[in-house]
Amino acid sequence: MKTRYSPLVSVKKNTMQKSERVLQSANANLNSATKALEISFNELNTISAPQTGQIIEFLSARTLLDAQRAMIKHNQEWVGFAKNEIREAKEQLKVDMIEFEKFNYLELEEVKKVLKKIKIQEAKDLDEVALMTYAKKKNRGTLT
Repeated sequence: MKTRYSPLVSVKKNTMQKSERVLQSANANLNSATKALEISFNELNTISAPQTGQIIEFLSARTLLDAQRAMIKHNQEWVGFAKNEIREAKEQLKVDMIEFEKFNYLELEEVKKVLKKIKIQEAKDLDEVALMTYAKKKNRGTLT
């Protein structure tokens, strides 16, 4: 049954679904960031410093370690950003869900009012039919 709130309910539902998709995307982003951070730590553990050799080998190993530490720092920042993104998406989803529920409730109340009016009208119509039938029977009884 269409009410004056029906278009608003559908808009709010679409907004809520969009927020759900944003939250799912943020969760996927966090999973990617976490996996990248884990891979970075594993790569750091595989780098070994040379025990003997020329200074250039030591410097290249140090540069490789520094680059891997920078990658780990970058991935840690990415994880932090992704967590913040999830927090914001959850807050927005909560707001959108409240808005949807509010208008959905208003629509249901409107439907209840309309159904109540219909029931009252049907009861009046049935009473009128009953009165007309009663009057007909009464008139027939007085004529005979």
